[in-house]
Amino acid sequence: MQRLRDFVRREVVLVVAIVLAAASCIAVPPDAAYSAYIDWHTLALLFCLMAVVAGLRSLGVLDSMGKWLVSRAKSQRAIAFALVGIVFFVSMAVTNDVALITFVPLALVTLRAAGMEGHALLVAALMTVAANLGSMLTPVGNPQNLYLFTASGMSVSRFLSLMAPYTGLSAALLGGCILVLFRSKPCCGEEAGKNKGCVRGAADGEEIVSRSCWSDGVAHEFANGVREDAAPAPLWRCSCGRLAIYLMLFCICLLAVAGIVDVRIVLAVVIATVALTDVEQLRRVDFALLLTFVALFVFVGNMVRIPLVHDAVAGLVGQNAVIVAVGASQVISNVPAAVLLSGFTSQWDALIVGTNLGGLGTLIASMASLITFKAISIGRAGAKMRYLKVFTQVNVVFLAALLGFALLFDL
Repeated sequence: MQRLRDFVRREVVLVVAIVLAAASCIAVPPDAAYSAYIDWHTLALLFCLMAVVAGLRSLGVLDSMGKWLVSRAKSQRAIAFALVGIVFFVSMAVTNDVALITFVPLALVTLRAAGMEGHALLVAALMTVAANLGSMLTPVGNPQNLYLFTASGMSVSRFLSLMAPYTGLSAALLGGCILVLFRSKPCCGEEAGKNKGCVRGAADGEEIVSRSCWSDGVAHEFANGVREDAAPAPLWRCSCGRLAIYLMLFCICLLAVAGIVDVRIVLAVVIATVALTDVEQLRRVDFALLLTFVALFVFVGNMVRIPLVHDAVAGLVGQNAVIVAVGASQVISNVPAAVLLSGFTSQWDALIVGTNLGGLGTLIASMASLITFKAISIGRAGAKMRYLKVFTQVNVVFLAALLGFALLFDL
């Protein structure tokens, strides 16, 4: 029973999706139409991307990028720009949750080493917002983008042009916040100027982040469901062959997203290659997310076939799909909201914009936000409520600005 309770707490979205799917099967008994519910194309792409990104993470590629960048920062403002900026841009390629899992531990260690522990809550909140907003630019930035991109059948260029204005405004807002909220003075006192960056030790010039980012203390700090995997090896110790293989696989996945290569071929290549080179990475795939999609596909497919439900939801979405998508995301998070609402409208532009902006707001609006929440609260007495307050304030500001822009842009 304890294992069951732990599973429910850990995978609450999956459990709710399964319950809803099972309940919908009572209203609409299984029949031949069920076979058309599942979007196997999206599931295959998600599986491939998650397996490849897991491989890249195991090589320490992303961690080394982050360490190199923040080690050259010379002020509090520069540290904030480095941490927020790398999450913003990396999330475009490896999804918002992977960006946060990778760089939030680095950020907390960096801030401690740079004497900026008092800014940890604000930086963590800005990093979370940056991950959710940076990921909205590309079809592979987050799960709902990949699903809606595939379901809509739009081209990559069309998707990028749709989300570019919102991404550009997000970058400007993040930059403005950092300029206003962080000072440009050296973050480590006078000694910082003697070294190349604020996170270098004053005595011996060694990079504190490089030495301590994956120390036993940090590993313990993030052991509670946030950073369960072993510390990645430094980039210079990585196998160049494996790195080249994973980069090649990533490029092939992007070709499949663009519709240039058949996803079935990519799926076979990824499974075979990863199984031969490092089968452990196949076990790191988020199968709970894949099962959540399957359950939601069944639920939505059944709800669409109930005339009363279909007409009610379609009428609501028809009034303003962007606002409905944002509102639904606040309650059920943006991935389920995307799958749910896609069954009742073909306003793809509005759904893509609405579910991406809907990742802002409440803590559960984007499930990736929970990663930072768990990390910041472990080992910090009273940090949960303080972080939640800062997180909500930052999210409300960004959501109001971007939603206002969306409504004005739509006019």
